[in-house]
Amino acid sequence: MALYPSLEDMKVDQLMKAQLQAETQYPSLPSISSNSIAQPAAPSAPPLLSPSQVSVPGALYPLLGEYMGLEINEDAIAQSMPEYAIMNRESFEMAIPAQSGPLAGMTAPVSSQSLSLQKAIVTNGIRELTLCKDQNGKIGIRVHSVNNGVFICLVTKGSPAALVGLRFGDQILDINGVSVAGYSMDQVHKIFRNSPVNGIKVVVRDRPFERTVTMHKDSSGHIGFQFKNGKVTALVKDSSASRNGLLTDHQILEINGKNVIGLKDKDITIEIESSGDIITVTVIPSFIYDHMIKKMSGSLLRNIMDHSDPML
Repeated sequence: MALYPSLEDMKVDQLMKAQLQAETQYPSLPSISSNSIAQPAAPSAPPLLSPSQVSVPGALYPLLGEYMGLEINEDAIAQSMPEYAIMNRESFEMAIPAQSGPLAGMTAPVSSQSLSLQKAIVTNGIRELTLCKDQNGKIGIRVHSVNNGVFICLVTKGSPAALVGLRFGDQILDINGVSVAGYSMDQVHKIFRNSPVNGIKVVVRDRPFERTVTMHKDSSGHIGFQFKNGKVTALVKDSSASRNGLLTDHQILEINGKNVIGLKDKDITIEIESSGDIITVTVIPSFIYDHMIKKMSGSLLRNIMDHSDPML
């Protein structure tokens, strides 16, 4: 799956690939003999670049500007997420993943045995997914409109949406070629209802600054961190959690790719304890998570609890 820093990059790349494919379907034109009448030289077209030659901005975020009305600029990062402010900006550079899977290019003689690791891999950027509907005509998500953007607020376990990697907080940019910027929740519902059973194309923007950390349990079954209300509060020195870069003040979003937002701490603990020796945790800075919950709280969450908000 190719990864793009913006929706425009994805569209241009698709056009470039289509042009290359079209050109290969036609034989080259016969050369003109030297006796032919000379014609005025046509303006030279710019050279066609391969996707790997297209320059990509060095910082995916905050070049995308804002998220749910939250300005993610240098000052906000330095003030609220200093651990990211001191990072080299090149750490946010985009890379086109290899086509052989999410673990391509990784050396993981131990972790690769975990099937859940592949489901939990985070690819920060703009991505295009293909959805289908289940036997009930549902894809398994609920959405909410925030600041003229459409965001996923719930993904049903085992649904078509979950299977293709849609997650809480992802922003839907485009459905079947229709940009949904400024659309209401009802308008998005209508698009999905009128979509065919198969081949629903959805372009989404991932949650900003989310990251995955893969850890291994020690002989006593511990991985070395504490959390309260789903938020990482402490790390154990020399534990797998501290060695592999888990950070405090980060909210746990998924355990081995399974959503745990809304679960009580005891239920999250059960998920960790029952997940085998290899644990992949998806986290996001609490600064961003708190903003997401604030934007999706209130009447929306009450509607979800009493099922008055329809499931797509």
